[in-house]
Amino acid sequence: MLEATNSKYTKDDIIRIVSEEDVKFIRLQFVDILGTLKNVAITDEQLERALNDEILIDGSSIEGFARMEESDMYLRPDLDTFEIFPWRPHQGKVARMICDIYHLDGKPFQGDPRYVLKKVISEAADMGYNFNMGPEFEFFLFHMDENGEPTTITHDNAGYFDLGPIDLGENVRRDIVLTLEEMGFDIQTSHHEVAPGQHEIDFKYSDALTSADNIVTFKLVVKVIARKHGLHATFMPKPIEGVSGSGMHSNLLMYDRQGNNIFYDPDDELQLSKEAYYFIGGLLRHAKALTAVTNPTVNSYKRLVSGFEAPVRIGWSTINASPFIRVPSVRKKDPIIELRSPDPSCNPYLAIAAMLKAGLDGIKRKIDPPKMMEKKELKSALHTLDVESVIPSSLKEALIELSKDEVIKEALGDVYRRYTKAKSMEWDEYISVVHPWEVKKYIARY
Repeated sequence: MLEATNSKYTKDDIIRIVSEEDVKFIRLQFVDILGTLKNVAITDEQLERALNDEILIDGSSIEGFARMEESDMYLRPDLDTFEIFPWRPHQGKVARMICDIYHLDGKPFQGDPRYVLKKVISEAADMGYNFNMGPEFEFFLFHMDENGEPTTITHDNAGYFDLGPIDLGENVRRDIVLTLEEMGFDIQTSHHEVAPGQHEIDFKYSDALTSADNIVTFKLVVKVIARKHGLHATFMPKPIEGVSGSGMHSNLLMYDRQGNNIFYDPDDELQLSKEAYYFIGGLLRHAKALTAVTNPTVNSYKRLVSGFEAPVRIGWSTINASPFIRVPSVRKKDPIIELRSPDPSCNPYLAIAAMLKAGLDGIKRKIDPPKMMEKKELKSALHTLDVESVIPSSLKEALIELSKDEVIKEALGDVYRRYTKAKSMEWDEYISVVHPWEVKKYIARY
């Protein structure tokens, strides 16, 4: 039920391309539950074993994976993800394939984030829907110190939409974009962002699984190309206080089996269909639990504060201020629902699965969204005690909300327990540390 039926490549295609292109190494990639990209490199001589699903890994050493007694697992390459890395040598090239994880008995490993997403995609397909997603990625470029470690010293002092010579990152962005296009990405825009050293690159939406695969590939390419320029690229949500953090605004679209955008209704005031409103209703109904997945780090919540157009209010609007969801005004029969809260530290497979599950729940249960938020409401001050109308203010709050939301827990399946355990440990570690702000604030006062 979960396997693709129309493959771009066959096994013979891969073998032929590897031979013709002088590919020497193939990286078999997968992610752990935190979304960290992992890989096992094999030589071309082992390619047939990989294509016959015979490459084993020890899952017990992977974050959030298996227990010791079930540690051996198979990597099954998704042939459609075969790509040759453009930045590697032209002789003895390096390629990659993204893999699914399977048990020794041939059953899919339900703790594999890619499996989690496939499961929810299958649920949408059973309802007649094809879910698409396109991310808008923000990231910082920083200098490195003499030991090659990243600093928080920004690469330039440019601002929103600035260009050279103030924007010192344009050559890095150009090389990133050219590399991504060589790998088949359809880049929409790239520009300098609001904060010094902050940049944005957006690529076109695609089906949910391809989009998640593209996101992990995108982050790898950005880091590799930045390093070639002697810089460190980070997707940390809020690396510097007092300036905007980095988000991963997610543009969501849904098509029926005939390829029509089901969010479109020309007769509606906003040209949105009933399904679009229900989808928005579902996202808002599950917003608090969703945040634990789309904003998964302690640092994520330093970005989600008032004052930086951060999406802190659980509501929706057509204007670009602080709502959780924005519906862009330009729709042209292909309306988009923009979820503004996710940040680039999330595991894209789990995050997209959770978004889709929340939206599907809205459609199934016909959840009407609240009235659209107006500009005055979005600009009004928030009080610390306004907890009902805002998203969680900490990782702990978000995890508590997730524990109460059966729909998002169902989306995560077996990953839920392992994910919350890992995140609870992260929170416990953070809360036990005395931070410099506390010392500065209280050491003389008390």
